[in-house]
Amino acid sequence: QVQLVESGGGLVQAGGSLRLSCVASGRTLSSFAMAWFRQAPGKERDFVAGINWSGGRTNYADSVKGRFTISRDNAKNTVYLQMNSLKPEDTAVYYCAGTLGTVIPHPAVVYDYWGQGTQVTVSS
Repeated sequence: QVQLVESGGGLVQAGGSLRLSCVASGRTLSSFAMAWFRQAPGKERDFVAGINWSGGRTNYADSVKGRFTISRDNAKNTVYLQMNSLKPEDTAVYYCAGTLGTVIPHPAVVYDYWGQGTQVTVSS
C-alpha cells in the first residue's frame, strides 16, 4: 500500500505562487507515474500535470502550461507542483495521485493511489 500526503496549499492573491508537495510512505515511488489533479466545487476531477517514474517526461493540461511545473525527488519519495502566476480559476482542491507503469495517464480512474487533497484558493 502507498499513502500519499499533500501539503502546501493555502490562500494566495492572483499572480502569486505556491508550491505543493506530496510525500509517499509505504512503498518507494520510483516505479510510479505520478500526477496532480484538481477539483473545483461542482466540477469533475481534472488532470493538471504528470511525471513519469524517472522525471524525464512530463505533461500538462493546456490551462496550466507555462505556469506550473511538476517535479519529483525519488530519494525523498516526494513529488512537487510549483504553481506560478496563479489565477482565480486555479482555485480547487489539489490531489496527488500515483499509478504503476511507464506512461502518464490522464483519466483519474486509472490512478490507484490518492492523497487526501489540499485546498488552493486564489483571490482576485
